[in-house]
Amino acid sequence: MESEQILYRLQKAIDRRVNQLAISVTSGGVDNMETYKYIIGQINALESVRQEISNLQHDKELNGSKGTVIDLKRGLKDSPTK
Repeated sequence: MESEQILYRLQKAIDRRVNQLAISVTSGGVDNMETYKYIIGQINALESVRQEISNLQHDKELNGSKGTVIDLKRGLKDSPTK
């Protein structure tokens, strides 16, 4: 599976989960402050992951579609082409 497909699916899963959590909070599904704080923490964490994915995609666009491979023994080199 291509990395773009993985990122797309991950973003969709994050979107679904954030929406579920937001509905839970706004529809009165939270019965105490501890649960509320837990859900808000989950939303914040998911939003942070979403932002990091966006940053990675932006960096990849700036560097072109060519990715890089890091070989810990030899350092940074260009990725092999298919």
